[in-house]
Amino acid sequence: MKAGIIGFSGVGKTTLFKILTKTDISSSQFSRRKDTAIGIASVPDQRLDELSILFKPKKTTYATVEYVDIPAINKGIKKNQDLDLENLRTVDVLLHVIGLFNIDLSEPNYATEYLRNELTDFELELILCDLSIIEKRLEKLDKELKKLKDPDLKMEESLLQKCRIWLEEEKPLRSLDFSQLEQKRLRGFTFLSQKPMLHVLNLPDESSSQIYHLNETYQLQEITEQAHVEISGICGKLEAEMTELSDQEVTAFLSNFGLLESGLIRIIKKTYQLLGMISFFTVGEDECRAWTIQHNTSALKAAGAIHSDIERCFIRAEVVRWNILLETRSLFVARQKGLMKLEGKNYTVQDGDTINFRHSA
Repeated sequence: MKAGIIGFSGVGKTTLFKILTKTDISSSQFSRRKDTAIGIASVPDQRLDELSILFKPKKTTYATVEYVDIPAINKGIKKNQDLDLENLRTVDVLLHVIGLFNIDLSEPNYATEYLRNELTDFELELILCDLSIIEKRLEKLDKELKKLKDPDLKMEESLLQKCRIWLEEEKPLRSLDFSQLEQKRLRGFTFLSQKPMLHVLNLPDESSSQIYHLNETYQLQEITEQAHVEISGICGKLEAEMTELSDQEVTAFLSNFGLLESGLIRIIKKTYQLLGMISFFTVGEDECRAWTIQHNTSALKAAGAIHSDIERCFIRAEVVRWNILLETRSLFVARQKGLMKLEGKNYTVQDGDTINFRHSA
């Protein structure tokens, strides 16, 4: 899973990147492409923590998210020449950071208007970029169709015309319904306004109490009701300070500011929700591990997430819920009590399933 962190200059975008990856951006751990930094974040999961305490494995492996810190966009140019398209097109979700730490938030109406303008301006950058691609492709299609009346090309032209009309109304493609066939045809274009969007509000420290009431405080219901759009908040300065603390100190620190969890956990939860991702677990003395799969994935395809040979030689999946396994204290007891179910290849894996795959590989 790959997420691109993007936004206008000075919004705290790189601060968020440091928070999520928990490493100094100057570290040699990062791979770089031009001014783009790429880092890996482990996905915190208390369920896996508890399973590891039970099984005491040699290794605990968390799910991971790859974050890409995209160079900032220069606001107001609206010619898209400063968009890092190479990296933007490869990500699964966009994290759009909006800086509110230098804004007078004492006037709710002003803050709401400022925030809406920021959201609109950023969305417009993506829309204009997609329009540019569509217009170039339509010009080429027009020439090709004059030479050859290909039904397939005609269908592509009709679909792109549909997209262009929508974008010209300044509406992102993620809010436009497409059939499965249309989605397949559009996949190669990797349109930016079609990608799921998580807007991250970077608030000042004194506004930490607003994080759980962003919709009400800034009247964002209209935004959050849009398809494939979520909003979350962080206090960048506070979160940066927490990266230097121990786990015990973090708990006390969060409590002092009325926060239930770190921004890292909130943002990853929202990202999973946007992408429809879930986790299942494999456990044992050697390793306890979380595996990330798409919601509604079959047991057969989940086996393939571990290894293609397990998918190819799949026999059965032994499935027990993570919390039931904690209660029984062992896979053997869960099996003896009939709490472990034998499932076939068409079983739909649920978030939090612990699975042992039987296979002939």
